[in-house]
Amino acid sequence: MSNQTTQRAEAPVPAPHHGSPWPGVLSIAIGAFALVTTEFLPVGLLPAIAAELGVTEGVAGMMVTVPGLVAALAAVLVTVGIGRTDRRYVLWGLTGTMLLSNLLVAFSHAFPLVLAGRALLGVGVGGFWALGPALSTRLAPAGSEPRALSMIFAGVSIGTVAGVPAGALIGELFGWRVAFHAGGVVALLVLLTQMRLLPSLPAKASVTFGQLPELLRVPKARLGIFITMLIFIGQFAAYTYITPFLAQVAQLNAKTISTLLLVYGAAGLVGNVIGGKILARSVRAGLITTGVVLGLSTLALPLLGTGLIGAALLVIIWGIAFGMMPMSVQTWIFQAAPQAMESGGAVFVATAQIALASGALVGGVAVDHLGVSSAMVVGGVLALAMAAVALRWARDGQQPATKLHAVH
Repeated sequence: MSNQTTQRAEAPVPAPHHGSPWPGVLSIAIGAFALVTTEFLPVGLLPAIAAELGVTEGVAGMMVTVPGLVAALAAVLVTVGIGRTDRRYVLWGLTGTMLLSNLLVAFSHAFPLVLAGRALLGVGVGGFWALGPALSTRLAPAGSEPRALSMIFAGVSIGTVAGVPAGALIGELFGWRVAFHAGGVVALLVLLTQMRLLPSLPAKASVTFGQLPELLRVPKARLGIFITMLIFIGQFAAYTYITPFLAQVAQLNAKTISTLLLVYGAAGLVGNVIGGKILARSVRAGLITTGVVLGLSTLALPLLGTGLIGAALLVIIWGIAFGMMPMSVQTWIFQAAPQAMESGGAVFVATAQIALASGALVGGVAVDHLGVSSAMVVGGVLALAMAAVALRWARDGQQPATKLHAVH
């Protein structure tokens, strides 16, 4: 989502509702779908964008790096800066940045302007993940908070499974700019839906800068942050360049690549289920399994993924690991410092977004200097490093694993 959490940054006091609260929750879930789709839309379009704008594919990968870096900053600044502003208006504004971003990218003919548009998206991404999940639980009736979160992350899963490959397919059929125009239309529909369905959400609390480092004072949480950095950098060093790899190394056509991206997302849903079962027994085992499976599958791609069958099998295995990844790191950090998550939520979102952006950047440097296969190697090595760190230093706590929904 590059990436991403279920922290409650708001006081758990339900807002007053007139009628059912679920349409409001649904409008946030649709926003999650649109944001995930928009954030990773360039992944399926990098070769076409690079060719038209006259940049290398590694440089084009900055379209993923820039919003991730801005989102890391926005997660903190939005959380603190909104003070006691009605959260409904904040969400409208964050969705509006997605609309403007898509339009700016679609109409830009210079790469710096494209990056400016993507930076604007980062504001929406960081602010949404710092606030959106918490607001969904605030909207829900007492006792229905898990259902509300499941709706939000269903939007994430649908964006991963269908949104990204659909964007790639639109780009192949009609051009990459049309894919961003379509993203703008979706963003407009989401904004209108939220303006119609979201009730007033007056602020119940505000967060100060002094509260943010609370999460980092817990040793087990610090280990979780380090693990998150390793696996997210590894994942997005490789995933950002999956389309050029499948085109250049596996020699697959655009429609086949779009299909494999769809299969990758579907495998992620399977990974959600598998990861949940493993985490219920041992969070440490979930971390290690995620790192090993992700690392070995990406490392094997340059060797065994040079044709359709090998590439498809490894992409499926990789997708399963991707589905396990966010659940594993979130569960670890939630167990490590549940009391610090209200103030530390923005810190976790910032960490994940910095890692996502760094991964795309590191992968891009490798692609431009060593070839597209090197991005898979870099990703695999970092994922295995995460598994080694978890094997050496992670220890399960006494309490049972907290069941969380995946965030991509």
